[in-house]
Amino acid sequence: MSIITTERLHIREMTLEDAPVIYELVNTPEWHKFIGDRGINSVEEAETYIQESYLKSYEIHGFGAYMMVRKEDGAVLGSCGLYKRDALPHPDIGFAMFSKYAKKGYAFEAASAVLNYALHTLNIATIQAITAKYNKSSIALLEKIGLKQSGLVTLEGDDEELYLFSN
Repeated sequence: MSIITTERLHIREMTLEDAPVIYELVNTPEWHKFIGDRGINSVEEAETYIQESYLKSYEIHGFGAYMMVRKEDGAVLGSCGLYKRDALPHPDIGFAMFSKYAKKGYAFEAASAVLNYALHTLNIATIQAITAKYNKSSIALLEKIGLKQSGLVTLEGDDEELYLFSN
């Protein structure tokens, strides 16, 4: 079931049936470069990841990562959603796409819709985002949806300093 519908996309909660797609997505070179290796080496491990990360987040926080599904053919393009991280005081918006769907405006469409959903449906006043300093595409997208760079942050267990954005 879609929680958000845009001109070209259905944005919906993940289910365990999404494990094959999540397994593929988290093992793309782009995911590894910009997000990091999650150590998911099988569809079964992807199911566990969905259960312990995304489904648990829906239950605890009322939000999480969502699947971006193209209306015209049902293709899963990637994920876009809201994350609650211990290192950040507010939820942050994040996204990941399969490269074959990049540069077509889908990430902007999804991120804009998720940001609007967070602000106006979930009534979350402050949304943040984090990205690697070298991730020019994400920086441009975050700025395009209206977030502004507000500082630097280093997540626990990592030594990379990330750009922090906020609305």
